[in-house]
Amino acid sequence: MNRLRRLLHCSPMLTIAVLLFVACKSPMRNRSVAETMDGIVTRLYAQYNAERLDTIGEEFILNFINQEEREALATNYWQFHVNVPVVVSIMRDTAQKTVPFWLEPAGFKKTKMEVSNGRYRYEVWQKRYSAGEVKLGINGFDKHRPVYFVSVAPQDANAHLTIDPIYPVMQHIDSLDVGAFTYHDWDGLKLTEVPEALRGQLLLTTIRGRAREAHLINAFRKTAFPAGGVADQITLTLSDDPATQMAVQWRTDTTIKNARIAYWRDGLTDTAMRHAGVQRLADRLLINDRYNQRFMAKLTGLSPNCTYRYQIYSESGAISDVFQFKTAPLADTFSFHWFGDIHNDVEAGKLIQLAYAQDSAAAFNLCSGDLVNTGLHRDDWDRLFHVVGEVFAKQPLMAVPGNHDSQDGLGASLFRSLLDYPANGPKGMLAGLSYSFNYKNALFIMIDAASFPVSEQTLWLAETLASSPAAWKFVVLHFPPYNEKEPYAEIVSQWVPVFEKNRVDMVLAGHFHYYMRTMPLKAGNPDADGVTYLMSVATAAGREADEPQPFVAKRIENGNFYQHFRIEGNRLTYTCFDAAGLEMDKLVVNK
Repeated sequence: MNRLRRLLHCSPMLTIAVLLFVACKSPMRNRSVAETMDGIVTRLYAQYNAERLDTIGEEFILNFINQEEREALATNYWQFHVNVPVVVSIMRDTAQKTVPFWLEPAGFKKTKMEVSNGRYRYEVWQKRYSAGEVKLGINGFDKHRPVYFVSVAPQDANAHLTIDPIYPVMQHIDSLDVGAFTYHDWDGLKLTEVPEALRGQLLLTTIRGRAREAHLINAFRKTAFPAGGVADQITLTLSDDPATQMAVQWRTDTTIKNARIAYWRDGLTDTAMRHAGVQRLADRLLINDRYNQRFMAKLTGLSPNCTYRYQIYSESGAISDVFQFKTAPLADTFSFHWFGDIHNDVEAGKLIQLAYAQDSAAAFNLCSGDLVNTGLHRDDWDRLFHVVGEVFAKQPLMAVPGNHDSQDGLGASLFRSLLDYPANGPKGMLAGLSYSFNYKNALFIMIDAASFPVSEQTLWLAETLASSPAAWKFVVLHFPPYNEKEPYAEIVSQWVPVFEKNRVDMVLAGHFHYYMRTMPLKAGNPDADGVTYLMSVATAAGREADEPQPFVAKRIENGNFYQHFRIEGNRLTYTCFDAAGLEMDKLVVNK
């Protein structure tokens, strides 16, 4: 599917581990690129200030690193074994200003051939290798996203070539030809020009996220909101049973080694204490907050329909204010908010605070992805939590990743580290990205369509919907199946029939920055018994649609919005508000 971010055609759990570049313990790999870069950055921080780091270039870096580091960066980025003598071709984007430092010294020579996908043009470099191991180096110290890809051919055309991947260990090997894709995070970008001499060679595909592995030039960032010795970014998320459980997560600096949470029913004096799990989060290029601590505690055994107060403690005492939340009610009456793309925008933060002020009793908040601009940058998440204030410390946040949260084929690793969600998603996939939860008489299916292939989630989607007795069924995902800009044919062909068969009430999406509500649809046509598709945006909107489509019931081209839902048994009241709190759209549904 065009622009739908996909990973390698293998087990997603293994794939993401590989694509995050966790070092594999192979005797052929002495020192990983990740380990090497960690050491280089540590030495840079020890010797240079932020202003100097902003000026470093290729020559500086090559003079700064030692021979062992140079060797690792020249050989441990891509490794595979071939059983016969081969010619290795490297397709390098002609727009990348600097040729990788190792390419010519390794014996590669530039040819006159070029390959193109219509968007990027690649020059072809080649080298002959004997049977055995092939070691290739980094794409560069810049962050040039169209990274190089590789093809391999036997020197003897009659020889049978086999390739055994070494690193990354999970490889998709295809045939180099017109129509092939080279990047798994953009499999709709297909080759349009391939010289005859290269056609049919074995193609080793990659992801654009690999550009980040050795990024040093114009790479260093600062967060405006570094961690400290007090708990911040306090966020509630719903667990398996919203009536009796609540998850709480927060951040501190690394001086806080252990933390716990005290909680009690409002009006009572009995206090329970729960110790928190902790993980150390690293952002190598974040100058003023490279490491911090992320804590999570799951509160269980709570009473339904009760208000609880809580406070966070470290070894030295309280490190947060007192906050409160409420467990799920006994009756099937509740409300919730939904936000489209937030993009860590201050105006979206004001909108979220407005929604809270309008209904502080809402049970939770939904977000259909793109919470931040760059999901791999922790400073973007710092800004997100800052602009929303303390709302998520009082009302749970239930979200799915968008393409900005899950970038360049690297997966939504920070999203998953920062937010704890039910581990009930598709088998074989990382937990907490696609998941479902029930709240009273409603089912919410949260689908990560930005990291995982559509086809690998269809069975889980169908089984989860079919097995649910919920009166109301909602699906939350980032990419809108019906919109006026881009067809999502795979979602429409595989998921829409499942929505319709299982009588999903509403599908909540974002991605395009304007507001849209469709008529109830079946097979793309208006039908009173069909599914209503909603698309909204919390950051500043701008009309992105092409020609208006006949299935649209309501369209608002400018502004930013939040949506309020109230369920009272078999009655649903849906209202869209703008940033001034004015009603922009309303729908009442009775079952």
